[in-house]
Amino acid sequence: MQPEEQSPVVRRDPYAALRFRDFRLLIVGRFVAQIGEMMVSVGVGWELYERTSDPLALGLVGLVQIIPVILFSVPGGYIADRYNRKRITLITQIILMVCSLLLAIISITRGSLLVIYTLLAIIGAARAFNNPAESALTPQTVPQDHYFSAAAWGSSVWQLSAILGPALGGLIIGITNHAYMVYIANVIAGGVLVLMLLLIRSQQREYAEAGEPPLQAIKAGWSFLRRSQIIFSSITLDMFAVLFGGATFLLPIFAKDILQVDAAGLGILRAAPSVGALMMAVFLARRPPMQHAGITLLLAVAGFGVATILFGLSTSFWLSLAMLFTLGALDNISVVIRHTLVYTHTPDSMRGRVGAVNSVFIGASNELGGFESGVAAALLGPVGAVVFGGFGTLLVVGIIARLAPQLRQYGTLGK
Repeated sequence: MQPEEQSPVVRRDPYAALRFRDFRLLIVGRFVAQIGEMMVSVGVGWELYERTSDPLALGLVGLVQIIPVILFSVPGGYIADRYNRKRITLITQIILMVCSLLLAIISITRGSLLVIYTLLAIIGAARAFNNPAESALTPQTVPQDHYFSAAAWGSSVWQLSAILGPALGGLIIGITNHAYMVYIANVIAGGVLVLMLLLIRSQQREYAEAGEPPLQAIKAGWSFLRRSQIIFSSITLDMFAVLFGGATFLLPIFAKDILQVDAAGLGILRAAPSVGALMMAVFLARRPPMQHAGITLLLAVAGFGVATILFGLSTSFWLSLAMLFTLGALDNISVVIRHTLVYTHTPDSMRGRVGAVNSVFIGASNELGGFESGVAAALLGPVGAVVFGGFGTLLVVGIIARLAPQLRQYGTLGK
C-alpha cells in the first residue's frame, strides 16, 4: 500500500503586509510622525507647567484638542471619502508641521499661552481631518488577505512610538532644558511622513456616490454603521472598555498612596501597558488570523475588565505591574481585531466616514474616561473607582454579547 499523502503545512508569513512597498512606506512614515507627536505632548506639558505651575493648564491641553476632533471628525470622514486621501493626509500633515514650528517660535520668544492653546486647537482640527484619511489609506496599500497583518503591524508601530516618543521627548528636554527643540524635532518627523506619502504609488479610487450632497453622504455613513452589527458592536465594545477601564488615569494615586513607590516606580507602572501591548502586537503579527475572532474579542475585553479589578484590589507593586502589562496585552488584541473587522467589512467608499466615527468614539471615551475615573475616585475612592470600572466593563461585554449575535458568532478574522 502507498502511504497516504499528508497535506502540506501552510506557514503564515509574519511579515506579509511588510512585503508591500507602499505599506512599508506608510508604516515607516507613520512611525516617525507618531514619535514626533508623542514628543510634542511631553514638550507642551512640561512647558505649560514650567511657566504656570498650574495643573489646570495641563487639563486644558486635552480639552482644546478633543473638542475640534468631536466637531470636525465626521465632516473629515466625508471629505476622506470624497477626495484624494493621500492628498488630504499630505495637507493636514503640513498644517501639523507648521503648527509645531509656530510652537517652537512661541516657546523661544516666551509668547502668549493663549496662542499655544490656539495652536493646539488647530492641531486637534487638523487631526480630525487627517485621521480618517490616513487610516483609510492602509487598506489601499495591501490586499484584503493581509488586513490582519497590516492591523497587527500598525498596532506594533503605535505602541512602540508610545514608548519611544515620551522617552525621547523627555531626553531632549533634559539635555537642552528647552521644549522648543522637541517641537523642531517634530517638524522633521512630520517631514519624513510627507516624504513617504509622496513616494506611495497607490492610486485613489473613484466612488460612484461622489456627487451626492454632503449631508446625505454623512447620513449614509451613519446608516451603514448602524446596519453593520459587527463593526458597530466592536467599536462600541472598545469605546466602553476605554471609558470604564480608566486605571491608568489614577496611576499617580496608586503609586504614591497604595503601592508606595517613587517617581521611577510610577514611570515603570505607566510604561507597563504599552510594553504589554507591544509584545502582544508582535506576537499577533507572527500568528495566523484567529479562527474564532468574535469570541476572542469578547473574552479579551472581559479579561481586560478582570485585570482592571485585580489591579484595583492589589497592594503589591509586582501584581499591579503584571495586571497593567496584562491590560495592555488584552487591549491590543481588541485593537487588532477591531481594526481588521473595520478594514474587512467597510466598503472602500465609506472608510473615511466609518474611521471618523471610530475616532470620535475612542477619542471622546479617552477624555470622558479620565473624567469618569476622577468623579468615581472622588465618590468611591481610587480602589472603588477602578473596581467599579472593571465590573462596568464586564457588564458591557455581557450586553454586547447578548445584543450582537453576529459578533459573537464571527469566525476567521479577515475573511
